[in-house]
Formats: sequence, structure tokens, C-alpha cells
Amino acid sequence: MRFGYFDDANREYVITTPETPYPWINYLGSQEFFSLISNTSGGYSFYRDARLRRITRYRYNNVPTDSGGRYFYIYDNGDYWTPGWMPVKRQLDRYECRHGLGYTSITGERKGIRVEQLSFVPLDYNGEVNRVTVTNTSGTKKEISLFSFIEFCLWNAFDDMTNFQRNFSTGEVEVEGSAIYHKTEYRERRNHYSFYWVNTEIDGFDTDRETFLGLYNGFDCPRAVASGKSFNSVASGWSPIASHHIKMELEPRERKSFNFVLGYVENKDDEKWERKGVINKKKAKEMQAAFSLDSNVENALRELKEYWNDLCSRFVVNSDDEKLNRMVNIWNAYQCMVTFNMSRSASYFESGIGRGMGFRDSNQDILGFVHQVPDRARERILDLASTQFEDGSAYHQYQPLTKKGNTDVGSGFNDDPLWLILSTAQYIKETGDYGILDEMVPFNCDENNKASLFEHLKRSFYHVVNNLGPHGLPLIGRADWNDCLNLNCFSTEPDESFQTYGQSDGRVAESVLIAGMFVAIGPEYVELCKRRGLCDEAQKAQTHIDNMIQAVLEHGYDGEWFLRAYDNYGNKIGSKECREGQIFIEPQGFCVMAGIGVKEGLAEKALDSVKERLDTKYGIILHTPGYTEYDLNKGEITSYPPGYKENAGIFCHNNPWIVIAETMLARGNRAFEVYSKTAPAYMEEESDI
Repeated sequence: MRFGYFDDANREYVITTPETPYPWINYLGSQEFFSLISNTSGGYSFYRDARLRRITRYRYNNVPTDSGGRYFYIYDNGDYWTPGWMPVKRQLDRYECRHGLGYTSITGERKGIRVEQLSFVPLDYNGEVNRVTVTNTSGTKKEISLFSFIEFCLWNAFDDMTNFQRNFSTGEVEVEGSAIYHKTEYRERRNHYSFYWVNTEIDGFDTDRETFLGLYNGFDCPRAVASGKSFNSVASGWSPIASHHIKMELEPRERKSFNFVLGYVENKDDEKWERKGVINKKKAKEMQAAFSLDSNVENALRELKEYWNDLCSRFVVNSDDEKLNRMVNIWNAYQCMVTFNMSRSASYFESGIGRGMGFRDSNQDILGFVHQVPDRARERILDLASTQFEDGSAYHQYQPLTKKGNTDVGSGFNDDPLWLILSTAQYIKETGDYGILDEMVPFNCDENNKASLFEHLKRSFYHVVNNLGPHGLPLIGRADWNDCLNLNCFSTEPDESFQTYGQSDGRVAESVLIAGMFVAIGPEYVELCKRRGLCDEAQKAQTHIDNMIQAVLEHGYDGEWFLRAYDNYGNKIGSKECREGQIFIEPQGFCVMAGIGVKEGLAEKALDSVKERLDTKYGIILHTPGYTEYDLNKGEITSYPPGYKENAGIFCHNNPWIVIAETMLARGNRAFEVYSKTAPAYMEEESDI
């Protein structure tokens, strides 16, 4: 392959060049401490919440791309470089990156020196470990220096990038031995700090960014590295960093390893200080001692691999297709767990600042990992339910640190409540834990206003029933799954948010997608009612489902496929009558999954139309034709050029809806065809799109 290959035996993807089409990142961490790391060692770390507990700084939309991360510079008699190529971009004699399950290994070699960087977040550990091994591969003695580098974020990632009048005056550090402690704002309202430590004596350090880099230099040419010496700078009210300087002599074939730990510590308010002005480092030193030896790293890495091997073993497919085995048994399982941990809140496209974790997204994620960690699925379901309102609606997003709803976005996305029913039902099917339905859960995180989880599900169901439009179809609210189809927005000002501007309670715009969801997910609620002996409620709910099926058949089918929606004026969206946006993927998938129109032959026609009109070499597009001009009545979806994002782009998210729908019509070959078009194992030759 041009950029790399799958190593199935080691469950790794091996990247053979640093110049990939875009930074290819891995996610480290499985519980509370997480890191993003690219194939050139870019990225950042955070504790639980990428906005409120950002530990290292990262600049999005940066130039050059992917600038900033954990860097290890080698200084060799005037020549300096990094094993991941970036940020110095010196030509390497050898380069390799191995993205594994929860760990990444980067190896770079230049002029007789090989550096291996192993990065991972150990289990039950609030920190990132980087083991750096330096080997003299030449036939002569080497006298070289190793410089580490990270840049601290001042905790709140949004404030860190905007509130400079304050931030340029708050930075504080302590240096003790080989540990650099970041304690900005610890003197006041914070009870947490971070540290960067190495398990050897150091020959120097820097904690002030401008001193280390030089005011007009970048990460590619740090003044300290270029000069081969640290300045022992102490940040005070400025931009704090952490850099260690380690000098070493290496005989031919000799190697030395160093364990660097980036850690996060919280202290009780009455245990913050060791003495006046000196932070309590007891927990930090315990964390450091845990990785004082190379054997500690090996043991922790082995435990991490065993953890992931166990998770991936919960569901295994043995087929004659090695690519299918690779995806299902390794990478799909891994991706589902990563998505559970992040819920799309932190990536190279989501800054971790604006959205938090999605209500819809996180409920969907549960479907993919509940068999791997059912106990954590249970906890997540209860967290999500607690952000629900009494009328059954819910905050669209919530912050994972506080577990409270994100008021910036609010509620009004009318598909959201149904996903809670689906995730709970799947959890119960996997575990048999009907007791979760009796758990008392707050509304809007108000501990004084609670109801059983079952009552939450009931209100989710009736939120749809109580919000029907002129055709008996569900009102769309601000949007449904497609956050950019905003039929109640009507935004004319450039800085208005499509998701929050305008009315969320319009009584005309309807969603056929939500109708399909209601018919597909509603029976789960009916079954739960029966299990609880609520036969009258079950029958009542089934009647609402039957009515919805009839509404879709009468008002939601366009002759050859299902309509997408009706706008605020009762006009069809996703119809052959439309000039643009004639057919959408979403209702075809969900309405067929719901069984609507199967016996009438309508479902088969709809999926045939998907293949004929929406399918491409790279997967199924959201709709066609793409919108070519902004439409006030449709919102953000029309703001993008055709082919970008929700305006006729390809989403790996809802392609599987078609896969499932095809299987329900017993068309397995077509289902597999759709699956393989978005599965990386089948698309390696297209990785530079």
C-alpha cells in the first residue's frame, strides 16, 4: 500500500510514511484520561472533558497542519530532528508508525541514531506514558541530547484560545527534580494540576515557551534545541510548557530508555498544599513511582493489550474473508469503544470545545459497545436520561465532566428522545437487567425531580405522539438526525446558529425519518410495557405505531421512495417534484428497517432507488441532486457546496442503515456491497482521496 498496511497478527495499522494525506490519528485511553496522537506525534490530552479539562494545548486549523503535540527532539552535533518527522521535517533514513489498540509506536532513524517512541494511557491511570528508547546503530560513539516538549493548556480550552488578557498573566509552574508541575489557577479555585516527569536525572529544563522556542521561532526550530542547551526558564504569568534536557553518551549498538509521564492530579480542598505556595505532590509522586522502571512500562502495556483483546473477543466472526474478519473482529470493535469514550466530542474535526457529548450520538454508540462493557453502558444510559426534560425532550448535548446539559445548543431535536428507548432496550436484551427500568433518574439533572427510567422512556415515546403535524407525521423541531436540515430556522444573518436560531416548536414541518424511527423503535417500548404487565399501555402504544405506519404510507411515500420531510409551508422535501434534493438516504433506511411498505413492495422499490440514484464507488451519498444555492426554508444543509458535509456528502453513519435494511429484505449480497464501500480494509487503495 502507498501509505501503510494492516498487521492483523499484532492488531495494528502500520504507517510507512509520515506524509499521509491527512494526519492519521489514534485515541489513547479507556476510562477518564484520553489523548489524541497522530502518526507524526501531534495531538493533545485531556481529563474526562476536552473543553473543561484540557491538559495540553492544540491549535486547530494550524499551519503547518498538525502542529503541536508531544515531541522528542534529538540534538546530534548541530543536527536536530524528531522521530515522527514533524515538526522539524528532517529527512529520516527510516520511519514507521504503528497505531495499535490504545497505543501508538513511532520509530525514526537518522544518521546512525534510532528513536522509538511508545505512547499509551495505562489502565486505571490518569496519565499518558511515553517510553523513548534511543539506540546508537552506528559503529562509532555518539554524544547526543534528548529534548522533550509539551505545551500546557490553561484548562478551559475555549478560554485558553480567547481570553488572552487574563491568560498572559496566570501561568504558573513548579520544578522539582525531573518533574515539571503545571499549577495555573491552583492558587485560587482549582484543586487540580498536571505534571510532566521523566525517570532520570536531567541536565536542564524549560517551562517558558518563548524562552524554549525563541519568540519568532516555531516548533520546527526551537532555540533551546538548535543551540543544544536548555535555559532553565521558569514560566511566570506567561505560556507554560514542559521540556527536559537529557545528555547521553552511547557506544555502538548501545541503547537507553526513558519513561516520560504526563499526569493529572486532583487534591481535596483541605489537602491542596504541602506548605505555603508548594502544591501537594503526594499523588503525583505515586504516579511517577509507578513508571520508574522499564518493566513497569512493559507490564502496563501487556495489561492494556489484554484488556483490548478481551473486549474484541466478546464477538468474533470467522469467515473466509480476511478483510471482513479484520474489520469486525478488530477495527469495528475498537472504533465502537473509541466512539463511546469520545462521542465525537474530540477529534481533528471536532475541537472538543463547542459540543460536548451528544444525546443522540451517545445513545447510538451504546448499540455498538454494550456487549463489550455493559456496566459502562448502564451508567451512560442513566447519565443521558438525567439530561431529559419532563416533556420527554432532551438536551442535544451535555458536558461529560459536569454531566449537565449544554445550554448553548439546548433541546428541540425531535429524534433525540427515541434513541433513549432503543439504547435501553438493547442494553436489556444484552444483559437481562430489567432492574434498570426502576432506577430513579432526575429530569434536567434536578435531584429533587426524579422518575423511574421507565417513566423517562414513556415520556420519550409520547414526545413524538404529542408532537405530530398536519399529515400525522412527527414534527421535526430544530432538526432530526440530519442536524443541518433546519426547517424552522429561516436564518438571514451570517453569525446566527442554524441549530439555535428560530423557532423549535413549529407546528407544520414534519420528518418522515422520525416517523420511520418511531415505527422501528416504538415496538421496543411496547415490549417493555408487556414485560411490566402494562397490557393496556402496550395496546395504546401499538395503536399509535399503527397510525404512524398508515400516515407514512399515505403521506410519506413518493412513488419510488420515501419522502424526507415536509417544510414549514407544507412543501415536500425529498420528492421527485423537487428540483434539488429529490431523494434522501435516511428515510429509506429507517422506514425499511421499520418494515413499512415491505408487503406492498414499496420498501424494495425504495432501496432500488437508493442503488440507482444515491450509490457511488465510495458509498451512498445523503441525497441527490445536491443543493446549489442557499434556501432559507431548509437551513444549513443548503449552505455547503454540493458534495460537502450534509449537502450530498457521504456519511459512514447512515450507510449501515441501508446495510441493515437490505438484510431485512433478504438481499445479503447487496448489503455486503454497501458495507464494503465504507470499510477501510476494502478501501486501502483509495486512502488518498
